[in-house]
Amino acid sequence: MASEIPVTNNTKGAAESLKNKTLETGAAAIQNFEPVERICAHLNAFHVYADDKSRRVEANHYCSHLNEEVRQCILYDSPHQPARIIGIEYMISPRLFATLDAEEQKLWHSHVFEVKSGMLIMPKPSAVPDAVWEVAENKEMEAVVELYGKVYHLWQVDRGDQLPLGKPNLMTSFTKPEDMPDFDKVVGERDQRFGTDYKRKKEVRSYIEEPKIHENADWQWKV
Repeated sequence: MASEIPVTNNTKGAAESLKNKTLETGAAAIQNFEPVERICAHLNAFHVYADDKSRRVEANHYCSHLNEEVRQCILYDSPHQPARIIGIEYMISPRLFATLDAEEQKLWHSHVFEVKSGMLIMPKPSAVPDAVWEVAENKEMEAVVELYGKVYHLWQVDRGDQLPLGKPNLMTSFTKPEDMPDFDKVVGERDQRFGTDYKRKKEVRSYIEEPKIHENADWQWKV
């Protein structure tokens, strides 16, 4: 019976066997993982369902560059194992965004509020001094603030699903404080877990200029 299927790691299914653990350890030692080894940045922020603004999900982005104008990110529900892949996000330059037709542009969101509010963070390794990391993070934010993102979530972890059920869900970003009425509480709790402070980040990012956001971006807040 389906109801008798065990649940491990918040996911339906039996715990991983010793055999599979041994096989994956061996494979990790000899196989080529070149695509995932290109991952160069871990970002953390919150996404909101495009068709239900009352639902949001915290997402850990592990991103790599395809070229100077395109990034691709694997999204996880946690930065620690066992982490579930919950979605994907692509980020492109304003120049590429301008080449898209109007309907396609409406699927993409800006990152300006995420960056300027301190919501978007690049979690710091414990061994790196705060001052050094702040400089590196700000350089990353200078780049991300310009980009447009398209994101789909595949696993509705916010409703407790124990498998990736249903169709992919288009997500979007928050664009102003009013979009997330409990911003201070939600982002503050995230900051406690990562040892960060969005208020400090907002302050030190004040020098970052806000680019003009295309009228078709963030469309889900306009319908």
